[in-house]
Amino acid sequence: MRVQGAIIGLYFYLIFPANIIGLWWAVGSPLVMDTNSICRKTRRLAGKQRAICRKEPEVVEEVAKGAKVALLECQYQFRTRKWNCTTQKRSLSKILRHDTREAAFVYAITAAGVVYAVTQACSMGRLLQCTCGNNLRDTATDGEWEWGGCGDNVEFGYQKSREFMDARRRKKRRGDVTTLVQLHNNEAGRQAVQRYMRKECKCHGLSGSCTLETCWLKMPVFREVGDRLKQKFDGGAKVISSNDGKHLIPEGETIKPPSREDLVYTEESPDFCKRNKKEGSLGTKGRSCDPNSMAVGGCDLLCCGRGFSRKQVTLHENCKCRFMWCCEVICDTCVNIKTETRCL
Repeated sequence: MRVQGAIIGLYFYLIFPANIIGLWWAVGSPLVMDTNSICRKTRRLAGKQRAICRKEPEVVEEVAKGAKVALLECQYQFRTRKWNCTTQKRSLSKILRHDTREAAFVYAITAAGVVYAVTQACSMGRLLQCTCGNNLRDTATDGEWEWGGCGDNVEFGYQKSREFMDARRRKKRRGDVTTLVQLHNNEAGRQAVQRYMRKECKCHGLSGSCTLETCWLKMPVFREVGDRLKQKFDGGAKVISSNDGKHLIPEGETIKPPSREDLVYTEESPDFCKRNKKEGSLGTKGRSCDPNSMAVGGCDLLCCGRGFSRKQVTLHENCKCRFMWCCEVICDTCVNIKTETRCL
């Protein structure tokens, strides 16, 4: 339990906004979130994590950035769902204590975010220990384009994500289904970046002609990564441990084994309709919903059959703004009446 608590604490340490205080690590030590704080509790870090903290503090800074980007993406992807990846009242820490599909997504998107941030830092020259990606290929081209340019070094980002995110769990791998599940979902997140690199090219030639193209590999935009992992969440596979405790196998005999890109879970998700402090569910009471939609995010589904209320809200907003020479922007104030619809 201490190891699992430390992992949860590390995730909290990474993904919460910097102005939140009173975070809880393992048994409840209050902490202030900032990049340097991640490495202050070195006794709680595994070997690889400790080594990165000591030798590559600039990588830790990118790890923290990637985890924050991941949290924002999680909240975007689940903005219309009953569970919306909220960080209120430490609900996320309780979600991460169980191997549900929601926890699988958080682990995967965080590992992907770390790959993304570290790789991006390499390309922008913020990390001295890595260079551009090696996009050169042994295969010949047809003469119209060739590999070159400064590609994204996703291999380095992948490596650092694996070292930092997997280190503690790998110490307790044998026979522990939670370890296998979390390592699998971490890898699924990294695959959502690494396997979907895209080719970008630049033309060369006289007078704007494109007699030759130089091409390199770039990461997909992170929204595409989030979309892909959200699809994997919807099709997540429920698994159990194999007899030898070394592998994950589908719970159902007719279900195919999960691939490296699939998300896996062992526990059913709680009912997020109602508030349940123990499970980390805040319920959907007070959530904004769309009364005209029958899909996810519509009031019928989001309000769990409890109904909804409508309220008119008067907003005073800037409008008809114009630039006055020199140098002032003048706006009128417009009254905008909107109808808010919220779950009961």
